[in-house]
Amino acid sequence: MPMRLEGRTALVTGATSNIGRAIAEAFAAEGARVVVSGRSAERGREVVDAVSARGGRADFVRADLDGSAAASRALAEEATRVLGGRVDILVNNAGVYPGDTTLATDEQTFDRVYAVNVKAPFFLTAAIAPAMARAGGGAIVNLGSWIARLGIPVGALYSSTKGAMETLTRAWAAEFGPQGVRVNAISPGVVLPAAAGTEHPAEAMMKGTPANRMGTPDAIANAAVYLAADESSFVHGTVLDVDGGRTTVAVIAG
Repeated sequence: MPMRLEGRTALVTGATSNIGRAIAEAFAAEGARVVVSGRSAERGREVVDAVSARGGRADFVRADLDGSAAASRALAEEATRVLGGRVDILVNNAGVYPGDTTLATDEQTFDRVYAVNVKAPFFLTAAIAPAMARAGGGAIVNLGSWIARLGIPVGALYSSTKGAMETLTRAWAAEFGPQGVRVNAISPGVVLPAAAGTEHPAEAMMKGTPANRMGTPDAIANAAVYLAADESSFVHGTVLDVDGGRTTVAVIAG
């Protein structure tokens, strides 16, 4: 059976843990050559080694995406160089989650969260999408969040940044789609790596959903493969909910 991303190149930000790592590993398993990007060289090497052990191809490029256009451009340039001159797939996954209430959020935190979660992917996309268009096309996958559309009493700052990314997804689809660059997003539910024998406090937020459990990173990775592959060639500007039904089905308290 042919691999779905054979011969393509991909840059995944925030790829040294959790969802980003799962996406990088899934892309490599489907034949893509992947740049694993993040701040920790040690964790980056772990991901690259895991990919290599399964016969995939990956390289680590360290990046501290602080929101500056310079940092995003530097990552775009280095990833393009490492990948042999082109990036076919970009996954804007890197982000920070302070989890505070509005009253507990200071201005410095506000600026940092918007810098990492919105400005960094904005300028990274600005650096990569035109090159994709010149090369004949590409795919961009953004990461949103279920709490961008279903409010919870903490995390207003984070949820607003994810709402911004979902809006940018539609705007970029309109801007870059006619040039051959498909832009879509994934909205994960409560997703954490599986931990045997323990129950995470966040598990409560998925009680009563159709899935009735938290998701694992591989569920998001599978969706990312779909949005990056040819099967989704007619999909533009959509936000794909991968949340166990959290935002689409009424949850009845038990």
